[in-house]
Amino acid sequence: MNIKILSDSTCDLSPQQLAQYNIDLARLTVVKNDEQFVDGETITPADIFAHVAAGGGLCSTSAYSVGQYQELFAKYADKYDGVIHINISAHFSSCHQNACIAAEDFPNVRVIDSMNLSTGQGHVVLEACRLAQTCNDLDEIADKLRAFAPRVEASFLLDQLQYMVKGGRCSSAAALGANLLNLKPCIEVRDGKMSVVKKYRGSYAKCLANYVKDRLADREDIVRNELFLTYTTVTDECLAAVKNAINEYGHFETVYETTAGCTVSCHCGPATLGVLFVRK
Repeated sequence: MNIKILSDSTCDLSPQQLAQYNIDLARLTVVKNDEQFVDGETITPADIFAHVAAGGGLCSTSAYSVGQYQELFAKYADKYDGVIHINISAHFSSCHQNACIAAEDFPNVRVIDSMNLSTGQGHVVLEACRLAQTCNDLDEIADKLRAFAPRVEASFLLDQLQYMVKGGRCSSAAALGANLLNLKPCIEVRDGKMSVVKKYRGSYAKCLANYVKDRLADREDIVRNELFLTYTTVTDECLAAVKNAINEYGHFETVYETTAGCTVSCHCGPATLGVLFVRK
């Protein structure tokens, strides 16, 4: 069975991974100063950070519309036996709802809510690629992906809360307190939603090393075949601290190093880093 895998651009897979598995993307719209840009094509995270650093307001993202999904699905539905599309969590965007509506016109298209974002979603996309190579039943693949999605553990550690404050997700008072105490919040995706689960104190490099240890050490419930190390801009010191901790506590067969795309960048800002993997 010849199956095409599609995803929203929020999956943050590398260009090499997209090419290797022939994955095409529904690229979301990024809005900056009321001007629209295409995620990853006409705007990058570096553009977003430079704009905010220069005193500009936060950029925002806009969901793929029903019509856009219809055009995307029509492009592949006749060329392939089946199409699997993986969305960013339905709690973060209307993309999934729009894709489901669009898919009603295509009997061989299945739409999956990844219940995640960034390379948490990317894990689901790669699993879809593997299943497409071994399974010949479209509904069976969809059922397996829906069972797989809740097993992805995605979290990020933030160095600063400027973007959260500007986006209304954190009060100025809370951010001031965090800055005074040198606290770094850890945000985890649970049941498709984001929440702060822990706060670390100290230098960002030290906090990152402790964060990785807490996530990976002495756990029997992790599938240790692959891990994503995904980040916006971080210093070499921070990246080295994380890689050392992954080597010490991770013992993964493969570690993919990727940069976070415009969606994470818009909401979390620079100096954001996460380790994302799958539980048994």
